[in-house]
Amino acid sequence: MTTDKYLDDIKEIKSLMNKSTRFISLSGMSGVMAGIYALIGGIFGYFIIEKARENGTRDTLSRLTTTPWDQNPSLQILVVAAIVLFMAVLTAFFLTKAKALKHKQKVWTKQSIRLVVNFMVPLHIGALFTLALLQYNLIGLVAPAMLVFYGLACINAAQFTLGTVKYLGLSCAILGLINTQFIGYGLYFWTAGFGLCHIIYGAVMYYKYDK
Repeated sequence: MTTDKYLDDIKEIKSLMNKSTRFISLSGMSGVMAGIYALIGGIFGYFIIEKARENGTRDTLSRLTTTPWDQNPSLQILVVAAIVLFMAVLTAFFLTKAKALKHKQKVWTKQSIRLVVNFMVPLHIGALFTLALLQYNLIGLVAPAMLVFYGLACINAAQFTLGTVKYLGLSCAILGLINTQFIGYGLYFWTAGFGLCHIIYGAVMYYKYDK
């Protein structure tokens, strides 16, 4: 019994240390939902590409042009990606807030603020770099850049939350690097990284921590 008590005490101390240094209220289900949004976005992207091929405007996928919306597949795909990002962030906020309230924890703490800052800095740098790629019409490198910088953002933020986030970041970054050698298949790598990797990560988080 004494040994069991010591083990319970050690677990309790470890739990308290984690709570004091890490934000542990991230919702695993938000990762699953983000992955589902990305898969839906990937499907839309696929049909946009197929329509461009049928209409003979597939060549515009290699560059952003000032052509009308219905003849500009690159812009359409970028808008779909922006909507996916917005929905994922919105869902993550509300589900994480609900989880924090359920466990009687605050959403905005020193740990959560550090998490957000360390996540957003690499992400914003990546966004500016992506805009530079668009400026020079290097559309083929947009998907790899998004995956790499998103992965770096997750790795950078993992020190302030659950360690599983680090593996999500590594997966996305590696997929982005591989994608640089397969230009033209960015949609598939983007869907795999933001879709499948998020679903797997979210499911692991949900069954390991939430449930």
